[in-house]
Amino acid sequence: MQFVFSDHRLDVDRRELRRGAEWIALQPQVFDLLVYLLQNRDRVVSKGDILAAVWRGRIVSDSTLSSRIAAVRKAVGDNGVAQHLIRTVPRKGLRFVGAVREQQKTDTPTTVLMDQPGVEFELPDKPSIAVLPFANMSGDPEQEVFADGMVEEITTALSKVRWFFVIARNSSFIYKGRAVDLRQVGRELGVRYILEGSVRKAGDRMRISGQLIEAATGSHLWAERYDRAIADIFAVQDEITERVVAAIEPQLYAAEHFRSQRRPPESLDAWGRVIRALSHMGPSTRAGNAQAEALCRRAIAIEPSYGQAHSLLAWILIRRASLAGDLIKAVLPEATTEAQTALGLDAGDAWAHVTYGMVIGRNRRHLDAERAFRRSLELNPNFALAHALLGVALAAQGIGEEALAGAERALRLSPSDGLVDFYASRAIKYVHLGAGNYADSLAWARRLTERYPEYAPGYTWLAATAALQGDMETAADALATLLRRRPHFSLAWMRENLPFSGDILERLLMGLRKAGLPEE
Repeated sequence: MQFVFSDHRLDVDRRELRRGAEWIALQPQVFDLLVYLLQNRDRVVSKGDILAAVWRGRIVSDSTLSSRIAAVRKAVGDNGVAQHLIRTVPRKGLRFVGAVREQQKTDTPTTVLMDQPGVEFELPDKPSIAVLPFANMSGDPEQEVFADGMVEEITTALSKVRWFFVIARNSSFIYKGRAVDLRQVGRELGVRYILEGSVRKAGDRMRISGQLIEAATGSHLWAERYDRAIADIFAVQDEITERVVAAIEPQLYAAEHFRSQRRPPESLDAWGRVIRALSHMGPSTRAGNAQAEALCRRAIAIEPSYGQAHSLLAWILIRRASLAGDLIKAVLPEATTEAQTALGLDAGDAWAHVTYGMVIGRNRRHLDAERAFRRSLELNPNFALAHALLGVALAAQGIGEEALAGAERALRLSPSDGLVDFYASRAIKYVHLGAGNYADSLAWARRLTERYPEYAPGYTWLAATAALQGDMETAADALATLLRRRPHFSLAWMRENLPFSGDILERLLMGLRKAGLPEE
């Protein structure tokens, strides 16, 4: 069911609100409240009705309820004075009074930004593809890494083809181990083509099978089987990629021959450890980060010239400090060295540039970071993480519209990748805070703490934006959580260590001061 009112369209099943072509981010309770008002627009709903329907009878403060109502009004463009859409009836409650049209959804998919299967996307104009996890046919759980690594390499290589739209590996992996209808996968991920396959490894030999399928019809466009020595793994990856490109776009392929520019390591042991480290990158947990750090250090010990191991280690060092609440400055020297080493070993690796940008961004060099992220996207236009981080760098410079566009593209390219979601959400949160949209910034700050509870800085933003929005109960709870984790935290510490300046920093400090954070 969809509700159409004013210039808005609300899709109940997809939990999506749009104003024209613009997607409006809403906190879950705000969305539920708006749906309830629309469904009951024939009457005045009381405070008790709302609490029973939206909060399931739980006790909430008046300030919390007021903030949710204000957020609903803001989302639909209705101010509390004119009340063209949502009218307050004194001593009785609320009623949605705007003209509403209900309609059943059509079969035409709509672009939305979500992070779970079951959501349908609009197909992009250019050829679009998802590489599903390859089946491990060896019967040996240890070979899962080998199979997953093949998917990682093929996805990365395909992503560098400029005329492709490629779903990121972490989002495709939500289907790992599941029996799926490929047509449904195509609808959920918004792709025309799906590459699936299997890997069987025995001794020093391997057999890799792949097939390219048109998602809408289930038709097979290409299939091949490769029996090779283990040493030929990267040659097979290149060959599969070229065959897929040739099957989808023969004219473009003939005009511009595609070869991966990525330098593979000589040692499969080093490669395998980096693949394992990548699997820990989505969840922002201290334990996962520690495992990833150990794997990268071992990969470097095995093969010191493996560029991606160095760039990934630089990334992990920065995140270790963020998760633990330590001084970023303590890890910056080593992280900078590792990022520069990665660039020196392979300047054609998009990961190396995105990591370097992330590291120098921590020194408030946002313009230099922006350049690094743009270079990463020149090398790999489908690199979702680079789009998300570009959004962060732009937001830090006050370039809000482009920052939001980058964040939204990142979420579209990789709707289920926790790491991409983390940085894209931060970019959106920064834009709203810098613009003084405190309710929206609060919604995204709350979303981050709910999804990544181990990330201590998230409570900084939650406390500040809640205080600025006037939700002092939430601000107090967030500040208490923050100080339990970071007893040394103060406004002075923030000024010295936060990688921001300008309006974002000043508004953040203003909110934290209002929440009760001490100066020293």
